[in-house]
Parts: sequence; C-alpha cells; structure tokens
Amino acid sequence: MTDQQFSATHRVPRKHTALPKARTLIEALPWLTRHHGKTVVIKFGGNAMVDEDLKAAFAQDVVFLRHAGLRPVVVHGGGPQISAQLDRLGMVSEFKAGLRVTTPETMDVVRMVLAGQVQRELVGLLNRHGPLAVGMTGEDAHLMTATQRYARIEGEQVDIGRVGEVTAVEPGAVRALLDDGRIPVISSIARSLDDHHVYNVNADTAAAALAAALGAETLMVLTDVEGLYADWPTSDEVISELTAGELEKLLPGLASGMVPKMEGCLHAVRNGVRTARVIDGRVQHSILLEIFTDEGIGTMVVPDPEHEEENR
Repeated sequence: MTDQQFSATHRVPRKHTALPKARTLIEALPWLTRHHGKTVVIKFGGNAMVDEDLKAAFAQDVVFLRHAGLRPVVVHGGGPQISAQLDRLGMVSEFKAGLRVTTPETMDVVRMVLAGQVQRELVGLLNRHGPLAVGMTGEDAHLMTATQRYARIEGEQVDIGRVGEVTAVEPGAVRALLDDGRIPVISSIARSLDDHHVYNVNADTAAAALAAALGAETLMVLTDVEGLYADWPTSDEVISELTAGELEKLLPGLASGMVPKMEGCLHAVRNGVRTARVIDGRVQHSILLEIFTDEGIGTMVVPDPEHEEENR
C-alpha cells in the first residue's frame, strides 16, 4: 500500500458543521410521532400580530406543522388593529371590565378589520408557502353561534353592546378544510340565531370553544408574557405545568388580561382537549419550540388526573 493510499484510508472523518441540525431533528422525532395527524388550534394575537418578523415566523411555524403531518387551525382577534381603525375614523375606543364596548357602528368596524384586514394579511403570509390557508369567520356555515354577553361591574350587569359569548360550534366546515389539507384561518366574530346580530367574540374564548368542538390535541394561546407566573408581580417564575383544578384555584387572583386566556385553557382541557398551552408570542418560532423540543416554553394546562382516567 502506498503512503497516499494509507493516508486516504485512515483519514479522520470530516467534521460536518450541519450536524447540530440533525440532532435537533432527531430530538423532534418523538414529538412528530406523537402529534402526527392531530389537530392543533392556535390563537394568534398579541405582539406577534403587529411585528413583521414575528408574523413571518408565525406563518412559517404553522406551515411547518402542516407539512409535519399536524392539522393546524388558526383563530385570531385584532384588538390593536381595531383600535387604530376606530381612531382613524374619529370613533372612541371604550372598555368596560376589560371588554370593548361595541355599538352597531363599532361592530361594522370590527367586522371589516378582522375579516377584511387581519385575516387577509394572515392568509397571505401563509399562502406564500403554498396554496394552504383559507379564511373563514365564525359566521360562515354557522361555525359559531353567540348570544349577547354582559359585563359585570361591582356586581351589576352592564350592557356593552355587540359583545358575544359562544353558545354553539358547528365545526363541519373546518373539518372539511382540514381533511382537504388546508389551514383554516378564523376571525372571532359570530352570529346570533335569535336576533341575527353579529357579535364581537373574545378570540381566546372562540379558540377554546373551537378546540373543544374539534376534539383537538392541543390549544395554543400566543400572548405577550412568558406564561402563567407563579406569584406575579413578586416573582417572575413561570409555572411550566398545572392541572385544571390547580388553575381553577388561581383564576380569581389573575390579572384581568390573563383571565380569558386561562379560562379558555380551562374550558378546553375540561372538554376533551388533551393539553392547553400559553406561550410567549414575542419569541420567534415559539410554537415549534413548545411542540417539538424536550424543554418546551410557556405554561401547559392538563386535565385533572381523574378526568384523564375517565377519558381512557
């Protein structure tokens, strides 16, 4: 054997700089297996909705889920965009008990912004990656039915206009889209079958109701905090996991902005959804970090052990 042949035979294997990427993919393998074919409902909101880079990363995450074999559904609100449009029109944004007072004139703006602006932009971002996303509202095919919701202030019931509470969900149209390989993008407005008014529905509440109706594997709520804090503002320690019963005990002491999100998580896991997660939408690719890594981020709510046992 020549010196050249010996050298070639015993050469040290080349270090491949892409090897960490392979390790990351392997780490995701058990999670890909676990979630394959499962429905994931994602509530899109907060800072991720107004930051261009975060919007693009969100769209990439959702499309990745779809190509990885999951069935993502997006439900969105649009509070900042609604307030901005009301300001442009010289209309006042008024809130009571954390809910937007929604006159018939305000409702026209809400409907226009959610279905005509926010939804179309999100559908466009998703469809940059292929003909996947289809926009709907809660009005379409009676997807969501609502009745008027009242605010409670100092024990008194207060009329805040066209604000709705979801009373029924007919998810057949969403299932048909999912079966066709599409990504439904749903605006959180709904119609009443009694008075035929259209109502503004809290997007956290709408996402939770839809997740339960679809029998989703997971509800994911994007927000502007790291998760549910154990003792805010005294501590910034995030609770990584808690049961529905533990969450119920914490609800009365939560900040008003977290209440609808955590109430939605509670409703979801008590109505057939396996996990509900609140994650930081300010972190790029937070959805993928939560679903496909061992550490995860944010707070996960799981059913009570006895409830989990009943469902087996």
